[in-house]
Amino acid sequence: MTGPESEGQLLRRAVCPGSFDPITNGHLDIIARASRLYDVVHVVVMINQSKKGLFTVDERIELIREVTAEFGNVQVEAYHGLLVDYCKQRDIPAIVKGLRAVSDFDYELQMAQMNNGLSGVETLFIPTSPTYSFLSSSLVKEVATWGGDISHLVPPVVLESLKERLGQD
Repeated sequence: MTGPESEGQLLRRAVCPGSFDPITNGHLDIIARASRLYDVVHVVVMINQSKKGLFTVDERIELIREVTAEFGNVQVEAYHGLLVDYCKQRDIPAIVKGLRAVSDFDYELQMAQMNNGLSGVETLFIPTSPTYSFLSSSLVKEVATWGGDISHLVPPVVLESLKERLGQD
């Protein structure tokens, strides 16, 4: 699957964007569910030069590749610029976003309307599993920094990477 078509059949493609610093079980849940709905899911680490991440972009990409390998239809890469430009360049018609709460919806609806107005790309919202409705990368990093147990919030490889980065045993 190197192009938008495989054996003459158009592939259903979507993008799941984020900073993924680090990827959490909540992110993974949305990616897994999107991978069942689409033939190819592009997980895109959006680069924001003004934000200093705990993990480098390359480290985030590697962690995401490792924890999504089982799905078989997930491609991971980084992008600097407007998400709609990424979608246009690759002929991807849909953005998949997870929603945790009404506050997410307010922001994401505005973004979805802007993206659609700029490019015609549609945004589909998937409600998070109730298990992960409170979860964010920022919260995971904060709890981990103080030595709290986050083992149920991130994949094992991410847990180990966090411990190593934070100098914890």
